[in-house]
Amino acid sequence: MLLQILTLFPEMFTGPLQSSIIKRAQEQGLVEFRIWNFREYTTDKHRTVDDLPYGGGDGMVLKPEPIVRCLEAVQTIGCQGTCPRRPFNICLRPL
Repeated sequence: MLLQILTLFPEMFTGPLQSSIIKRAQEQGLVEFRIWNFREYTTDKHRTVDDLPYGGGDGMVLKPEPIVRCLEAVQTIGCQGTCPRRPFNICLRPL
C-alpha cells in the first residue's frame, strides 16, 4: 500500500514513520510512505504558501494553488502506475 502525505513540514514525519509497527510494516514491504512538501510547488521566489485572509482579520490562510499543483503531481508522478484509477484523497484539518 502506498500512502502519500502532502505537508508543509515533512520533517515532522521522520520520527513517527521510522518507529514501532509502522517501521516494521515498511521493512516487510506492506506499506510505503512518500512525503511531499507543497512548498516546492509554489511559483514565487520566496516559496510563499500562505496569505492574508480575504476581508482582513487575524492569522493567515493557505493558498490553494501550491496544494493543487502538488496534488496533481502526486496523482501523476507519485503513482507511476501503482495507484488505483481514482486514488483516495483525505484532507486533515484542524477543527
